[in-house]
Amino acid sequence: MGQTRFASGRQLDLICLGRLGVDLYAQQVGARLEDVSSFAKYLGGSSANIAFGTARLGLKSAMLSRVGDDHMGRFLLESLAREGCDISAVKVDHERLTAMVLLGLKDRETFPLVFYRENCADMALRAEDISEAYIASSKALLITGTHFSTDGVYKTSVQALEYAHKHNVKRILDIDYRPVLWGLAGKADGETRFVADQSVSQHVQKILPRFDLIVGTEEEFLIAGGAGDLLTALRNVRRLSEATLVVKLGAQGCTVIHGAIPQRLEDGAIYPGVRVEVLNVLGAGDAFMSGFLSGWLEDASDERCCQLANACGGLVVSRHACAPAMPTRAELDYLFSSPVPITRPDQDATLQRLHQVSVPRKQWKQLFIFAFDHRRQLVELAQKGGRDLNAICELKQLFITAVERVESDLREQGIEADVGLLADQRFGQDSLNAATGRGWWVARPVEVQGSRPLAFEHGRSIGSNLIAWPQEQIIKCLVQFHPDDEPLLRLEQEAQIKGLYQASQVSGHELLLEIIPPKDHPSTHPDVLYRALKRLYNLGIYPAWWKIEAQSAEQWKQLDDLIQERDPYCRGVVLLGLNAPATALAEGFAQASKSRTCRGFAVGRTIFQEPSRAWLAGEIDDQTLIRQVQGIFVELIDAWRSARS
Repeated sequence: MGQTRFASGRQLDLICLGRLGVDLYAQQVGARLEDVSSFAKYLGGSSANIAFGTARLGLKSAMLSRVGDDHMGRFLLESLAREGCDISAVKVDHERLTAMVLLGLKDRETFPLVFYRENCADMALRAEDISEAYIASSKALLITGTHFSTDGVYKTSVQALEYAHKHNVKRILDIDYRPVLWGLAGKADGETRFVADQSVSQHVQKILPRFDLIVGTEEEFLIAGGAGDLLTALRNVRRLSEATLVVKLGAQGCTVIHGAIPQRLEDGAIYPGVRVEVLNVLGAGDAFMSGFLSGWLEDASDERCCQLANACGGLVVSRHACAPAMPTRAELDYLFSSPVPITRPDQDATLQRLHQVSVPRKQWKQLFIFAFDHRRQLVELAQKGGRDLNAICELKQLFITAVERVESDLREQGIEADVGLLADQRFGQDSLNAATGRGWWVARPVEVQGSRPLAFEHGRSIGSNLIAWPQEQIIKCLVQFHPDDEPLLRLEQEAQIKGLYQASQVSGHELLLEIIPPKDHPSTHPDVLYRALKRLYNLGIYPAWWKIEAQSAEQWKQLDDLIQERDPYCRGVVLLGLNAPATALAEGFAQASKSRTCRGFAVGRTIFQEPSRAWLAGEIDDQTLIRQVQGIFVELIDAWRSARS
């Protein structure tokens, strides 16, 4: 590699110092903030958005700030960590709460904001929170303007800048001017982007000489330069700083100025923006900065840096939210390679899908899943045992204890695996509540058991039911599907599956399709499952997971190749049990042992049928049931591991 502007051998690419809070975004677009009825919760704060966005684009990014010792602070830390961002320098403040912002989307020009930042955690960052060694471990340090607005954070930011200068860490200023945070607008007026104020201009000008790269909008350079027109403001900034200046010009794009300020901006290179339909300008600047830095920190040309910056900003203005709306490299590659301009990213199915599947997701180990989403079968057992149906809810809570014990055993033995469960809403809601939030693989069914054509338990409006689901829960849908079904039946089933897939795309839940070709179908080709999956892919349906019956080794290779070709982002396949004896399942595990896509099993009646019958009949007590279920579950895990050893 040739000469680089950055110090070599640094552990981090970028440290972001500044705002770290929660954004609550109005879900009703077009409503006054007064009339909004629900909000979506996202990571927010300019510096945090940039740390998040650059990490998503592959940089080794870090956050330097404070959060409260509260649920929202933990949410922010977990969100950054999931994205691959270093959070070791984020302090937990036990005296203050995490900052929060309410945001509305009234129309294309009106975005009401209310900042809840009175004595908040991130504004309590102090000089003693800054480690010289930590700053020295990075190629670059970014600070946003808000963290110069009060004496405490001003001193803190200056301390960080001095360490950066001492250790050849490039220093970046995102002017990020919010008049309300400087006390220049009403407390509820977070929307106003510009109020001229000479004292703020003089305050900002004191820090300008300390930076190597300064990025801002036209209005932000007006405040930094303390002038009424952009070129005069830029010349005032240049007199104080030799930094590279990046001026964001909205829909026009941007320009980069390295030396003297030109007579007209047009005399330099204007790098055009991406033409898209605007939903929400909030967060566009942070996305722009993330894209620019993802190029700049890799020594890319101005043109490439601006291409990345403008594309990131363009995608984020077409989406709800700031941080989660940030694109991945896969999305940018798709956008740049499109033969025609994509002016409505929100309506491009491939781009929407890439935005869900190419972001960092939990990486599952081998999966051992206990499926007890059965309703009809357990109702029959309860009735035979003379038990009230509420006993089924109690039974499923005992299953949770069995799963806990299996997980504990695996951990004690040092076995790299994840446990999970499939439970229903009707009898298993308490089990779902108990399982959620502990890192298990959790799925729940939506189909009416035995329905053909496919019907959903809560009617056709499946999306309205998903609103209440925790995000980590996976939608499971069993379909008795055959590619040679008579046309009306096949078309009805396909329409239902497509509707479910589209609902999952909107809600953000992963989808597991359990495909079981009917056993009594006159067409019995051995490749029926392969053809069924291929048909669904042809319809543009890409479930995160497939759940299928045992196959021959040859069929597994065929299925592996199909899934790899059609959907390299597929999470994998899990084997179902169909109440087969443990010995038969072991044979299926052996056949699947060479499969690249088979990740584990999801077995139900083989595990619970006999223990549940005995418990519901009053023949065994709770502890015996738990032991028996645990024993069969472990027996299947041993068979799986034996097949793969």
